[in-house]
Amino acid sequence: MKIWDISRTLSNDLAPWPGDTPFHFQLAAKIGQGAVVNVGAIQMSVHNGSHADAWFHFEQDGWTIDHADLATYFGPAVVVDLTQQLANNSGELITVELLKESADELRQTSRLLLKTGVWPNSTVFPKRIPVIDGDVAGWLQAHGVKLIGLDLPSVDSIDAKVLANHHALARSEISIVESLDLSAIEAGVYGFVALPLKIAGGDAAPVRAILWRDD
Repeated sequence: MKIWDISRTLSNDLAPWPGDTPFHFQLAAKIGQGAVVNVGAIQMSVHNGSHADAWFHFEQDGWTIDHADLATYFGPAVVVDLTQQLANNSGELITVELLKESADELRQTSRLLLKTGVWPNSTVFPKRIPVIDGDVAGWLQAHGVKLIGLDLPSVDSIDAKVLANHHALARSEISIVESLDLSAIEAGVYGFVALPLKIAGGDAAPVRAILWRDD
């Protein structure tokens, strides 16, 4: 079996969403400095790095991350590589037309991972990102998709005020995983897992996301 780690590394250099709490790690206790063990402490937003959104993130009465259906985040997934299509325009829409060739694989896997290549450097937050077109959520639902993951910090534009795509995906019962690192991943079908931490009342949670294939 070969395993690929598709999580962004949580580090003090990781660029947060503008205005959000940045990630910070430090050793609160150090071996040789009055302690017999190293003990780390972190401060962070639950949206730092690779994370799963709960509906409570954008809907007042939505489910919180401790009630996430874990089966959604575990199973086969298809990676769709759109790097060539988006290479010259990071603000381009991700349309149904770009996804149609993967329709059969989506029916078989029920999970879509979108590789855009638009955010290659985790220490620099992107100014613009591509977003899914308005009819994509309904099309994905019609093809049995229950999870969408992206190598982008959001399914909506950076300056969005309404979060239309978050709401559309929720109406289509599709869960969201954002800020993956798919830079080393080729298009195709993989085993996938990205389990969110169990945070009581959380609007999101970090995930350790991996892909695998049998040799």
